[in-house]
Amino acid sequence: MEGMVKCSANYVPLTPISFLERSAIVYRDRVSVAYGDIKYTWKETHERCVRLASALAHLGISPGDVVAALAPNIPAMYELHFGVPMAGAVLCTLNVRHDSSMVSVLLKHSEAKLIFVDYQFLPIVQGALEILSERKTKLPLLVLIPECGQPAAISSLRILEYESLLEKGKLDFEVRRPRDEWDPISLNYTSGTTSSPKGVIYSHRGAYLNSLAAALLNDMSAMPVYLWCVPMFHCNGWCLTWAVAAQGGTNVCQRYVTAKDIFENIVQHKVTHMSGAPTVLNMIINASASEKRPLPGKVAVMTGGAPPPSHVLFKMEELGFHVTHSYGLTETYGPGTVCAWKPEWASLTPEAQAKIKSRQGVQHLGLEELDIKDPVTMKSVPADAKTMGEVMFRGNTVMNGYLKNLEATKDAFNGGWYRSGDLGVKHPDGYIELKDRSKDIIISGGENISSIEVESVLFSHPAVLEAAIVGRPDDYWGETPCAFVKLKEGCNANAEELIKFCRDHLPRYMTPRTVVFQELPKTSTGKVQKYVLKEKAKTMGSISKGNTTSKL
Repeated sequence: MEGMVKCSANYVPLTPISFLERSAIVYRDRVSVAYGDIKYTWKETHERCVRLASALAHLGISPGDVVAALAPNIPAMYELHFGVPMAGAVLCTLNVRHDSSMVSVLLKHSEAKLIFVDYQFLPIVQGALEILSERKTKLPLLVLIPECGQPAAISSLRILEYESLLEKGKLDFEVRRPRDEWDPISLNYTSGTTSSPKGVIYSHRGAYLNSLAAALLNDMSAMPVYLWCVPMFHCNGWCLTWAVAAQGGTNVCQRYVTAKDIFENIVQHKVTHMSGAPTVLNMIINASASEKRPLPGKVAVMTGGAPPPSHVLFKMEELGFHVTHSYGLTETYGPGTVCAWKPEWASLTPEAQAKIKSRQGVQHLGLEELDIKDPVTMKSVPADAKTMGEVMFRGNTVMNGYLKNLEATKDAFNGGWYRSGDLGVKHPDGYIELKDRSKDIIISGGENISSIEVESVLFSHPAVLEAAIVGRPDDYWGETPCAFVKLKEGCNANAEELIKFCRDHLPRYMTPRTVVFQELPKTSTGKVQKYVLKEKAKTMGSISKGNTTSKL
């Protein structure tokens, strides 16, 4: 239309940096970060982030450079989510469960120019730098983050110290905003193998939109009090690092996630919102009587990362938590869907409500489209709650691509949609429900078995604390369901009892024929490491040659 002029007055690249700048004005004296006895206001957090950006620029960090971080949920980790982008750099947060070998691989792949490391993980990074040195790889600068309020014990001239670095920064530093909102803001690695790590690139635009979507799907009004249980290194805390700033909230940080600390922080800070994988929710509902505390008010909880059993959701609601189920992947900036609640469901029984709430739902407002498609024909599956297909996404909150891996990027976007690799069905109301990862589906005698469905039944057994289902080789059926189970403390149940329980609630072919009692291996984000369990089941051999129960 005639008369339009695109200029700086009406077009500014979207970036979460603006959230911090606004909150520094609107909520300047409100507490932004709380960690033990340490408290900062939004004005102070803004100033610290500007100083951090200035100091990074002084160290030679240029726009587009990668700055890595290995730290738990502490104030410095929160500040890095703004300070690094304000220097024009790309933040790469690393999983705190990685060993030195893996950290060295990721530092080399990302070409990080600098790494911030919490004192607790300094030996891991030092080991990684030794590996890089042996391989004649250029080493990144190292900045040590000491415990808040504690002096740093630095024994090397090669190591900088976080607070000292901030002191060198200038408050009049001109923040380096993105020239193009599609410019990268962060780099997040999926849990791949050491030989082929996948670095997922996020843009300023995607981070901005997904942050606002996360606030909306959490019913996060102005000035929430958010308790950090999701690791900030995981999809940048599901983009809630930036979302809380957008709403001028208080970030309650905690180094460790335990049921005792969760309840104590909720009571002390009057927490209104938190997030966590189903394993965190399971930890909460199974807390001891001495750990549990009455909630000061309703606490909104976003869960995701793995499909939550309806039994766990039901128990959380009983305790006074209001659970919203979201689903996504690293490639979708964390949450991409929400099981949006409908008023007419309120008249259903609590058990029926929990079952509906365990669905993955519909796309959130920041995403264009969500669908279940046949991965070959790319046609949508019928909304019959039965026909399985692959979950696919389209929209601005889908990654830019995989770092240095154009082939994998093209494969992921083949057909004009992001292919998740997750299998699911679509209900008549349009809500989707996951059935399994394509690599986790169990095929027994030609029948597809959803490990999620079997796990959900096991979770409802009163003695079961945790459960995971994988396929075990079978000479006749190909494979059959194998259950790995951890019982609640003080509870007893044998394999025969659990198998009968499943048989009473599932078709016979879906019932586990093997039960193994053991601790379940998990990632730092609470997902069960099924590949470890699959290897164990594989070594057990065909079920026709073994027992139906074992203890490890």
